[in-house]
Amino acid sequence: MEGQMVSAGGWSTWILPALFLAIFLWAAATILRKAGYSGWWCLLMFVPVVNLIGFVLFARADWPALRNDRGA
Repeated sequence: MEGQMVSAGGWSTWILPALFLAIFLWAAATILRKAGYSGWWCLLMFVPVVNLIGFVLFARADWPALRNDRGA
């Protein structure tokens, strides 16, 4: 067993994680757009400390979609 290389795996090693990541990004961007923000904010999750700060700031922010001052 020593000295043998382990193969990178089959299709599930790369395709399934990429599929799950794409679904998660799509869902996060949809939620952000419904909240009134740009969907690009979901890319913050890839920056290690900034993602936690962004998460807290987003939770505490005044959401544009919930503002009552829209002229009707």
